[in-house]
Amino acid sequence: MTYSLSAAKLQSYYRCPLAYYFRYERKLPGAAFFSSAALGTSLHQALAQIYDDWHYQDPIPRLDWVEYCWNQHSSGLTPTQVSEGRRILQRYYNGFIANQSAIRRPLAVEGRIQGTLRVQDLEFTLSGRYDRIDWLEDGLELIDYKSSKDSEALLPDEIDLQIGLYYLALEQRYQKHLKQLSLLYLRTGEKVSYTVTPDHRQQVESIIGELALQLRQDRSWTPFPGEQCNRCAYARYCPAARANPEPLPEEAQPEPGLQLVLSL
Repeated sequence: MTYSLSAAKLQSYYRCPLAYYFRYERKLPGAAFFSSAALGTSLHQALAQIYDDWHYQDPIPRLDWVEYCWNQHSSGLTPTQVSEGRRILQRYYNGFIANQSAIRRPLAVEGRIQGTLRVQDLEFTLSGRYDRIDWLEDGLELIDYKSSKDSEALLPDEIDLQIGLYYLALEQRYQKHLKQLSLLYLRTGEKVSYTVTPDHRQQVESIIGELALQLRQDRSWTPFPGEQCNRCAYARYCPAARANPEPLPEEAQPEPGLQLVLSL
């Protein structure tokens, strides 16, 4: 019996257990977003190739190597997006490659990481994606590229949960501790880093333990009302947000039993 858990699911549960229940247990659709991610996808792919395919016989690649990698992944974009992506990568090159004495080969680029945690006889599969994992002197640094214009800022506690999940998964995969999580904002060239401690692991284990209790025994899914209710796609069904909440729609999935294998 396994239950798949990602950083996004863990953060959703932390914000509001009832919204988590509506989205992941009853499979209600959330708000629809219609924004193009093509430029961001191409940037991520080009950055992966820059580090993964570089021969590392020279200490620093030239800018034309970055241009070559960009050309491999920008063919489906509009001329405006191609120009914008080229400017973003040139800024990245000047800020994170050209000013180094040498670049080091990453441990891994553009992939997924998975681990497990057993709580109250439930096995949780912890999964997430990464853009790059670098070696540090005493552990690992996970780098997450941010390419969107208007990224919603995560609260400090939500960052802590993301760190803790990766701490567990990377420790199992590489037998090395995660020492730093870095968010790299491609459009501004800003890098924000968070130091990782064992407390992050303990916090995640505690939150997952609460979720296990909900799944195994409690199943009360208590709502956490607050400012997030104004943006919640499920407010109409919530007794904390509406005096007379609507019944769940017909497309809601039946409440799952623990005999099922649950996944994302």
